[in-house]
Amino acid sequence: MATDELSKWLFASNRRLLEPGLCSTRLGATIVRFAMAKEALTRFPLLLFIFSILVPIRAAGQSQNNYTYGPLPVFELHSGFWINLHHTLYHEAKRTTVASPDKSGKNSGPTMNTAPGAKLSLSPAEQRIWDDAVAHYAANYAAKDLLFSTELIQLKDQLGDFEDCDELSGRKRRFCDAGLPAKLTQVLEAAAPVYRAHLWPDHDRANRRWIMRVAPLVREQGVGLSERLADIYQTRWPRAKIRVDVSGYANWTGAYTTADPLRVTISSLDSRNQGAAALEVLFLEGSHGIAEPVQAAIIRECHQRDKAIPRDLWQALVFYTTGEIIRPVLGSSGATAGDQDGSVPGGGYTPYALREGLYQRGWNDYFKLLQKFWQPYLDGTASFDDAIARMVSSL
Repeated sequence: MATDELSKWLFASNRRLLEPGLCSTRLGATIVRFAMAKEALTRFPLLLFIFSILVPIRAAGQSQNNYTYGPLPVFELHSGFWINLHHTLYHEAKRTTVASPDKSGKNSGPTMNTAPGAKLSLSPAEQRIWDDAVAHYAANYAAKDLLFSTELIQLKDQLGDFEDCDELSGRKRRFCDAGLPAKLTQVLEAAAPVYRAHLWPDHDRANRRWIMRVAPLVREQGVGLSERLADIYQTRWPRAKIRVDVSGYANWTGAYTTADPLRVTISSLDSRNQGAAALEVLFLEGSHGIAEPVQAAIIRECHQRDKAIPRDLWQALVFYTTGEIIRPVLGSSGATAGDQDGSVPGGGYTPYALREGLYQRGWNDYFKLLQKFWQPYLDGTASFDDAIARMVSSL
């Protein structure tokens, strides 16, 4: 009999021996009825003995690779082993390629949060395994974009779905067969012990620290911000919580969002995502899943006016909107106190796009349009359609 089936049988066999309303979190605090049948009296110790053996076995079989913070509104925050290993190998593979700068000309990704000159101390065997894994990623994935490659999106989602497994092949437990290509499965399972021994502890600590800092803000402000943003975009925030995978590394922007299913990946090591800015990054990424009405309205207005569809206008609008909605919330709550997040002393919180100079990288004209025509809509003095029409007509 399988462990799960035997556990269910044991529970059913003892159910009549337990007081109604027994809480599952208080195992051992059972109250036995005094009017107990003789057979039950003799069987009960034996069943408890068997159950005490099975419970540790089951617990030992559960992977400790994943950490989920909850419950929170709006978002579900994870620190998963396989997701982190995947992004670390991708990051290392990008570093080994010659042409791997991002669009701004900088090398992709943040630097490791380690002491200057720190180097992994791997045995020769570990070094060979790690080098082989990085080489596999360099040959097969480094040239592909984490955000736009369907293959990498599906791979990320699969690794997230199997984060509670300590394997991906299903050799030990059939339900842990992730269905990945055989070679990739072999590479990840071989690299896993090396990563777990040398990098994962630091990455997981960084992830958990990042989660613990942003979680109180999400709990306090999450519902209100999600409802406000959904109203602005004339849609509804997703009913299900948005899964957020916190990883040592993400893509070159430090965070990215993929759809179907809607999932967010955020780097815990990226300096752009720290402090109170973490809350803005969360809602900025989440907004990518609900901003389609804005993009559709811009396209529709451009078609009506026979104008070329402006590249990245809707993207600039999402950055602007999130920043303007977050700014008063963080400024009034004092959430920026003590955090190096780009806030201006005495001037409140500085939104991400302003702090990182995004508008100066080709969005300056959009920024002026947003201030002139979109801001009145945010302030409630203009309609959605009027704001879109005025922006497009002024292009």
